[in-house]
Amino acid sequence: MAQQVTEATPAAPVETVVITATRTEQRAFDVPASIDRIEGDDLRLGRAQVNLSESLGAVPGLQARDRQNYAQDTQISMRGFGARSTFGIRGVRLYVDGIPATLPDGQGQISNVELGSVGHIEVLRGPFSALYGNSAGGVINVFTDDGAGPPRVGFSAGAGSDGARRVGVSASGSEGTLGYVLGASRFTTDGYREHSATERLLGNAKLSWKPDQDRKLTLVLNSVALPRAQDPLGLTRAQYEADPRGVDPVALSFDTRKRMNQTQGGVTYEQRIDPANTLQLMAYLGHRGTEQFQSIPVTTQANPLHPGGVIELSRDYRGGDLRWTHQTEALGGPLSLVAGLAYDTLAEHRQGYQNFTGSGDDTVTGVRGALRRDEHNDVNNLDEYLQASWRFAPSWTLNAGLRHSRVRFESRDDYIVGTNPDDSGGANYTATLPVLGLMFAASEQLHFYATAGRGFETPTLNELAYRSGGQTGLNFGLGAARSSSVEAGVKARVDGLGEFTAALFRTGTSNEIVTQTNQGGRATYQNAGATRRRGLELGWSQRFFGDLRAQVALSTLDARYRDGFATCAATPCSSATLQIPAGNRLPGLARNTAFAAVSWAPLQGWHGGAEARYVSRVFVNDANSDAAPGYATAAVNAGYAVTAGAWQLDGFARIDNLFARRYVGSVIVNEGNSRFFEPAPGRTWWAGVSGSLRF
Repeated sequence: MAQQVTEATPAAPVETVVITATRTEQRAFDVPASIDRIEGDDLRLGRAQVNLSESLGAVPGLQARDRQNYAQDTQISMRGFGARSTFGIRGVRLYVDGIPATLPDGQGQISNVELGSVGHIEVLRGPFSALYGNSAGGVINVFTDDGAGPPRVGFSAGAGSDGARRVGVSASGSEGTLGYVLGASRFTTDGYREHSATERLLGNAKLSWKPDQDRKLTLVLNSVALPRAQDPLGLTRAQYEADPRGVDPVALSFDTRKRMNQTQGGVTYEQRIDPANTLQLMAYLGHRGTEQFQSIPVTTQANPLHPGGVIELSRDYRGGDLRWTHQTEALGGPLSLVAGLAYDTLAEHRQGYQNFTGSGDDTVTGVRGALRRDEHNDVNNLDEYLQASWRFAPSWTLNAGLRHSRVRFESRDDYIVGTNPDDSGGANYTATLPVLGLMFAASEQLHFYATAGRGFETPTLNELAYRSGGQTGLNFGLGAARSSSVEAGVKARVDGLGEFTAALFRTGTSNEIVTQTNQGGRATYQNAGATRRRGLELGWSQRFFGDLRAQVALSTLDARYRDGFATCAATPCSSATLQIPAGNRLPGLARNTAFAAVSWAPLQGWHGGAEARYVSRVFVNDANSDAAPGYATAAVNAGYAVTAGAWQLDGFARIDNLFARRYVGSVIVNEGNSRFFEPAPGRTWWAGVSGSLRF
């Protein structure tokens, strides 16, 4: 009987260590901020490893939507920041192994993450995010583990609904002072919707050299290529209700699509000078090329000032971060200081072409035509930051930070033809961002905290790229949004009941950047006064019997315009005539979300799990005139793992949207043709096998 009681006792909680909030290693339980860590095994076990959105549902306050459109990337928002993005990720800072995946203008991409080689992901929400500078409504930090142990090679392969296929290979290990992790994968799909086929190639390498305890050098290389990603665009309500797998005819006639390739590399060197002082230097560079075909009508492009329906972007970016960390004591309590200087720069060559050739009966659409735009755009930022963490009493810890950001935009117009004028120009944005946090440890198992801070968000180059009235050049009249945030939270561990987190927050933003027009995949933006976001986030997790884990995440978000404003009802827009009243909800955001999961994951034998997700309705425009209905879905997975000598093998199968619920996976905010809706798949399946051999 005693042995049975011992086996039934829940395992002690594993300490979760994070660095994203304070830039020094700390237990997540001791950080006065909302921060979650997702382990790499949770990203892969029983999952397709295709989209980051598969595994982020357990993070309260984060909404990650798989758009079923690989030409537009995953749609991610945190506490209401980022929902308006029609392309890529904005309002949320992204990092991969310490290398920014967000460019200095605030536009980010997460498509370069190879999930097969991820060690863990940290997600930071709330005021402390502002210490990462421009457009930091939240932070997602992806880490690859250092290579360790004997050499190991692995493979994975999977297939699923709609012709989806993924194959991956990996290698890891260490030899003396050198560690390495290598990974590559190829994913293809015919797509759930018509005209949504995709091919994606990913590669990632991390090499680490640690000759002694005082020095460490890390080299990171990664690449991503989309040789062709078809863009099915959105659907109107009538189209969605008639055929959620269909597309608007313009997607076919203009063959809307995207081609992209990106290669980047970075190096980090860390030197411990003495037990109290450490220096770290990070430098990186990369190139990203994009070609995108949009559904701009031929008649619209007849205007000699129109920039065309094909976008060609060539982007070269680089930067660095120099950081000093000092550990000491003050008035008998440990004090940690971090001071740094960050510089990032982006050089963009933007060209626009007509998306047709010929005229009259000889017109051919969906092909590159005449040049209509040619400009060089440069963005750079120079940021200084300082952070401190001081335990000034046994139960009290004070965290504070200050960051000063300067972001500069410059544009040189090289297309001055006929009536098309010289649109060269520039804009500068600056902000000083303070953050303050206080934590009280009532006991080893109960912590309370409160934080406050300021943030700011400049327009991105994509948001500056077009003007609603049909004028040429960048929209340098667009200002930066500025916000003030407060948060109060509690973190608790209860023996036998697990770990609980709760956070109550409020963010007020002035000069909010909003979508003004959005038609044919091309959007313009304006500033729209004040907004307010407030909400509550709850999380719970517990392990039973060592291998059984349960998780719950609940969030409620009330995001509204505090000021009324006028916006455009059509494109082009010579004057804003549609009145948006104060009190309307910010579009693209669900008020309530819920996630629950249970998994059984022993090292060998049978494993499996089930999860459920709920998302309330989502308004599609500022007028709140239509909304995507709320929905609830369920998923199950099961598999078997076995060890045979030096081999480890695992096979599994999963079913998503188990009850075949019809629902809208994401929305395109303020789409001018009312093509707001991006349908999610019905019931889908995926089956995979993976294995590794340790030498």
